[in-house]
Amino acid sequence: MKSPYDVVYTILITEQGTNLRDKYNKYLFKVNPKCNKIEIKKAIELIFDDVKVSSVNVMNVLGKKKRMRSAKMGKRADWKKAIVTLSQGTIETL
Repeated sequence: MKSPYDVVYTILITEQGTNLRDKYNKYLFKVNPKCNKIEIKKAIELIFDDVKVSSVNVMNVLGKKKRMRSAKMGKRADWKKAIVTLSQGTIETL
């Protein structure tokens, strides 16, 4: 079995995420690209006490193309974002 910290990497604190949190009680997380919605839901409920997840939406984010020090083009890594809706409880962020 995977550890919950192998599934959920970090919480994303962005302007969009702050608006979603205030209006709809939704939180953004950076998660393992190989995990599915069920694993993400279980991991969030294990990591944060007194939290009940009602739904999870996921999206794959493609890495941007960036110029390296020379004329060659490089690429940032692809990653997965999860939008978690809570039906009960809140998550304390800094």
